[in-house]
Amino acid sequence: MSNYEIDRNALAWRVAARSSGGNCVQVAKTDNLIAVRNSRHPDGEIILYTKPEFEAFLDGAKKGEFDDLLD
Repeated sequence: MSNYEIDRNALAWRVAARSSGGNCVQVAKTDNLIAVRNSRHPDGEIILYTKPEFEAFLDGAKKGEFDDLLD
């Protein structure tokens, strides 16, 4: 596993339009990575994914492959 140095304050964090009430998964783009964090813990851990990793996840989410997690 590689370690990456990122400036968390320089990231432009976004949430889904449907997010509300502090129940937000935030995402931000760096030059080569996608950063993910929990909006309730902005100073907490940031998980970094490569663009191909995040693309594969989004593709699965769009196809409903994770819908059962909400049951």
